[in-house]
Amino acid sequence: MVSPTGSATGDAICYINGKRYVLPPGRGEVTLLQFLRENGLTGTKLGCGEGGCGACTVMLSSWEDGKVQHRSANACLCPLYAVEGMQVVTVEGLGNTRDGLHPVQQKLAVMHGSQCGFCTPGFVMSMYSLLRSSTEPPSEDDIEDALGGNLCRCTGYRPILDAFKTFAKTDPAAYTEEAIAASKGLGPDGTAATNGAANGASGGAVCPSSGLPCDCKKAAGEGCGSAANGAGNGAGNGNGCGAADCCKKTGGACGGGSKAANGAGGGGKATCEPIFPPELKKREPQPLAIAGEALTWHRPVSLEALLELKAAHPAAKLVVGNTEVGIEMKFKAARYPVVIAPTHVKEMNAITVTDAAVEVGAACTLTRMMTRFKELIATLPRHQTSGLQAVVHQLRWFAGNQIRNVSAVGGNIVTGSPISDLNPIWMAAGATFVALGKGTGERAVPASQFFTGYRQVDLQPHEVLYKVVVPLTRPHEYVKEFKQSPRREDDIAIVNAGMRVKLAPGSEEGVWVVEEAAVAYGGVAARAVMAPAVAAALVGKPWDNTTLQAALAAVRQDVVMADNAPGGKVEFRRALAAAFLFKFFVHAALALEADTQAAYKADVPQDQRSAAKPYERHPARGVQFWADPQAPRTPEEVSVVGQPHHHMAAELQTTGEATYTDDIKLTADGLVGALVTSVKPHARITRLDPSAALKVPGVVGFYCARDVPGSNMIGPVWTDEEVFATTEVTCVGQVIGIVVADTEAAARAGARAVEVGYEELPAVMSIEEAIEAGSFWEDYKGKLECGDVDGAWASCDHVVTGTYKVGGQEHFYLEPGNCCVIPHENDEFTLFSSTQAPAKHQKYVAHVLGVPAHKIVSKTKRLGGGFGGKETRGIFLHCAAAVPAYHLRRPVRLCLDRDEDMQMTGQRHAFLATYKVGFSKEGRVLAAELDLYNNAGNSHDLSHSIMDRALLHSDCCYKVPHMRVRGHMCKTHQASNTAFRGFGGPQGLMFAEMWIEQIAKTVGKPDHEVRTLNMYNEGDVTHFGQVMEHCRARACWDTVLASSDYSRRLGAVAEFNAAHRWRKRGLAATPTKFGISFTTKFLNQAGALVHVYLDGTVLVTHGGVEMGQGLHTKMAQVAAQALNVPLSKVFISETSTDKVPNASPTAASASSDMYGAAVLDACQQIAGRLQPYRTPGRTWKECVNAAYLDRVDLSAHGFYITPDITGFGGTRPFNYFCFGAAVSEVEVDVLTGDMQILRSDLVMDVGNPINPAIDIGQVEGGFVQGMGWLVLEELMWGDKQHPWVRPGHLFTKGPGTYKIPSVNDIPVDFRVALLADAPNTRAVHSSKAVGEPPFHLGASVFFALKEAVYAARSAAGRPGYFVLDAPATPERLRLLCADELVAPYADPDIRPKISC
Repeated sequence: MVSPTGSATGDAICYINGKRYVLPPGRGEVTLLQFLRENGLTGTKLGCGEGGCGACTVMLSSWEDGKVQHRSANACLCPLYAVEGMQVVTVEGLGNTRDGLHPVQQKLAVMHGSQCGFCTPGFVMSMYSLLRSSTEPPSEDDIEDALGGNLCRCTGYRPILDAFKTFAKTDPAAYTEEAIAASKGLGPDGTAATNGAANGASGGAVCPSSGLPCDCKKAAGEGCGSAANGAGNGAGNGNGCGAADCCKKTGGACGGGSKAANGAGGGGKATCEPIFPPELKKREPQPLAIAGEALTWHRPVSLEALLELKAAHPAAKLVVGNTEVGIEMKFKAARYPVVIAPTHVKEMNAITVTDAAVEVGAACTLTRMMTRFKELIATLPRHQTSGLQAVVHQLRWFAGNQIRNVSAVGGNIVTGSPISDLNPIWMAAGATFVALGKGTGERAVPASQFFTGYRQVDLQPHEVLYKVVVPLTRPHEYVKEFKQSPRREDDIAIVNAGMRVKLAPGSEEGVWVVEEAAVAYGGVAARAVMAPAVAAALVGKPWDNTTLQAALAAVRQDVVMADNAPGGKVEFRRALAAAFLFKFFVHAALALEADTQAAYKADVPQDQRSAAKPYERHPARGVQFWADPQAPRTPEEVSVVGQPHHHMAAELQTTGEATYTDDIKLTADGLVGALVTSVKPHARITRLDPSAALKVPGVVGFYCARDVPGSNMIGPVWTDEEVFATTEVTCVGQVIGIVVADTEAAARAGARAVEVGYEELPAVMSIEEAIEAGSFWEDYKGKLECGDVDGAWASCDHVVTGTYKVGGQEHFYLEPGNCCVIPHENDEFTLFSSTQAPAKHQKYVAHVLGVPAHKIVSKTKRLGGGFGGKETRGIFLHCAAAVPAYHLRRPVRLCLDRDEDMQMTGQRHAFLATYKVGFSKEGRVLAAELDLYNNAGNSHDLSHSIMDRALLHSDCCYKVPHMRVRGHMCKTHQASNTAFRGFGGPQGLMFAEMWIEQIAKTVGKPDHEVRTLNMYNEGDVTHFGQVMEHCRARACWDTVLASSDYSRRLGAVAEFNAAHRWRKRGLAATPTKFGISFTTKFLNQAGALVHVYLDGTVLVTHGGVEMGQGLHTKMAQVAAQALNVPLSKVFISETSTDKVPNASPTAASASSDMYGAAVLDACQQIAGRLQPYRTPGRTWKECVNAAYLDRVDLSAHGFYITPDITGFGGTRPFNYFCFGAAVSEVEVDVLTGDMQILRSDLVMDVGNPINPAIDIGQVEGGFVQGMGWLVLEELMWGDKQHPWVRPGHLFTKGPGTYKIPSVNDIPVDFRVALLADAPNTRAVHSSKAVGEPPFHLGASVFFALKEAVYAARSAAGRPGYFVLDAPATPERLRLLCADELVAPYADPDIRPKISC
């Protein structure tokens, strides 16, 4: 019988951070994340809702087999009732700024591992969970693996790794009392210490869970870190491990009552990690049956009960990790009335080893199976474990730890995904799946016969998958796994495979023949398939090259795909199938040669053996260089500017206390909005009926264009957008209306219920379609020209022409777009805005509501990332939310899901360039003519200015005496594309690098020589007329070439390539030049407001927005230096339009320059007023109070305008230029296109940095983001290039399909230097901007990859120039290698399809 309360013996309970919760009835569809945030635990963030970003990571602890088990998990997917009987630990449970930070939090904060901070709690919890679940300090590899399921868009990951690797076993000093004290700025005795005073000191051991001094683990096998307890597991009973000197024995931070002071968080109290509740240890698991209107949750605890439930509910879904069903429920609105969780069925969780096989219960998590298989690999004879090794190796790249920790092997199988990473291995290895049903007993099905169609399997409705039987391998039997995905870490496969061969001696000496063979592929059909023709070509044949060639030919029989097959990349997928087989042949041949001690000689030349080389990556390392700041002029002067202070909100961010817009708690009458959006790219609206929506329980209202009290027309420059579409929609995702309700679930249900009728119209989706249709924004006529282009061609020795393409890029800020609109009396409104442009949002909300701007206050505390994407594309969200708030006089919250945000808010513009470039036989460029086309989308937005900047940067660092460049804005039916870090500059820079590289290949010179030949010199004039002043392009260039040992390494790369046919390395150097200023002149102004209070503290407000770039920290440093006070005296709370009006957006990398100068202006006014009172012996506070008593104004408004600039069209559009250069070395797997960055050296000109640590973070983060754009990140739209995608829809709209760089994608060796002795006379404190300029340094990786492909093509007999569009994905790299294996599938000069 279903109980509304859950357990038959009492309440359904869990503990969260040590507090007992009775789980509410009737909420089976709710996730743990929703429940946590409803209960005020907002440190756990919603980043994607699909388990792909890690922002929602928590630790789950349970009592299993007599001990506490800890594991990380994604709260966004975890069903609420799945944690019944568990303890959940969130980031709030570790520490806080009042009571003290946990060492994990503290390390991340002080080592600059948090920028925007939105992802930070997830990283903290992943690291903490690793420490708690480890039986000894983890290795650096363990740490990188544990962070593989967490994404960061800001930092470039290096400082995060550096912070957490202090806990690795390779750094034993991190586990000493002195090291922990040093990390908190204390000496060993708890007194204040100078920086690093205790570094490297030896001392007592420290608990790996809490970081507290503890000597109990000194004896082997005992204590907090012993194998018996696990790292931190002793915290479960509140008394530690039992040792007299255990850190928990006295009630310390690991689980006691009192909080002994340890100095964490700047001298605060010790953290108090929640112990594992004794109640849960004693509690026997009970069956659950919790009824609800949407979903009934069953949790049987016996196999018999499970089978009875499945027989009674044959359509029920079995859920363990909810990683598939949860996605379907959230993103496909799937409804499953009955869900059964087999997590507590003992038989379903068992792993049994027999003489011939390993039997794995279907409810076993992937982590548990992986751990057990590793144990078996270490103990069983090696020849028996080939299949187990294949599974373990594949699981390493199967999602992140958070997913593996909760996902069941059975769920992965029964889902029947055609790209499941494990199913091809089970099929090839000869595994058997055992089904079990009530009354029908066990039924064994070979894995090779289990998958019957797309997501269809051989299970009867009443059956469950009971277990998987994996045969142990025999001597000379080899099983191997293969997988290629867009990104190696935490990614789904493009193609995967499992292969097995059993070899035996033949009749001739040294000849071994194939007794058995099985090959299975995923990703090449609607289901995982066997390759019978390949197997037939192998069985009975000798394991030699002749047999291999026959098998490769058979691949073309087994792998047959239509050109428009779902998923696209058809040529690549076919080629991968062949490449995997080739790799397997080499792998098995070398393994057999080793196993037979060379009795069998592998038929593989030495240089081709690299085909079998497994992926290897050493833990990432980084080193940073910057000059010491200028010393204070007098002993009384503070030294704040130039110091590497960490982000001022870092501690708040690492503890989850930092508040973002969606964390703001509304009053009880607050409503939640959900948008009704277009599902067609271009159509007339024929019907709009909200009547069904208004009947949904909880829905309060529906609002559309007719409800707008003011104007329905908006737009940041041109008012060519509608808040709510009226008669026509021009892109998928365009807003038609908004439903508001008392809960998000009700609002979304209401939005789905609104009926919209369409009459479809022709749609233009790409640049090439727009050119063909003549679809342009005709008002744009941008052009730049210098010299005599038409007359210059005759003097050129060479002229090259062609087209280049670069794709768009999703911002992927971790915090989705959101806002809160709160009405007050007299038509006043407060906007809490996740925006880079509060003033623009104030302006347009006032415009839409028809109220004066002085009644609208827009406030922004901080952003969880922006990168340009929150400059203008949040305006329509705020306006849409403001309309119901106006009518209902109730607060309205609107927060987009990740897929909505990506579909509707625009991306970096895709560009296409046609070019004609002339040059001398030495490689000196003489003339260039370019036409640049961008995909502007369905409105102007900022595309004009973005094209302006692209034209201005089309020279990169190269002097072109005769140049003409024109811009064209394509009008398409995509959501309007928008600002993104670089603002069109990177596209112009990239095209210049493409043609300079083509010049080098044409004249036969090394690329770096041609770049050096053409590089700007001091005094040169650009194609737009600006004189190069303080030109440091060559300084950065020469420095990076020298420091990277470029010349020597070129030779080493050539030697490597000569010795390895199937692995190639590439080395490339690229420079950058980036102009600083808004190219729209009037935007170059800034204001600030500074207050000094009587306690001596200083409050600074300015018009810039903190979005992770450290702007507030830098401004506080400027203020502290100007007022000559410690940095701790200065505070910046928020950005608000009622403090600083009419502020320009925080964009163009100019904010530090402009707001720094405005803050300096205000502070200098105050300092001047206070100067008479700053007498010797008088403290700052006394000085302030003395001035106050004399009625001196302690507040000042500062203002700044950038001098001497002209804007676009003049000869000084930029205040100054930033310069930089990078060298990158890569290695490419020729057979798959898989790559890794071995080393990158970066040199960046940032002037005299206000904060070198923040600038280093911007350089690293910008480089990684730029590398992602050019190498990994690919947008796929429903256009003519991708007919398998719904027209107008974005296919890649979440972390599952769109891949930003992960922790494993950064350079293994990452070296960054700030150019020394390079003051900038045109900005505050001689500094320079740093946000956008480093972005283009990622181009060094693109061209290094291209060099590796050149080497592969030369080895294949195809030397010479070729075109590589960006991004240089594995698909493009592999197909362009043009070797004999890929030749049957692709033209050697193929240009794979791209949405452009």
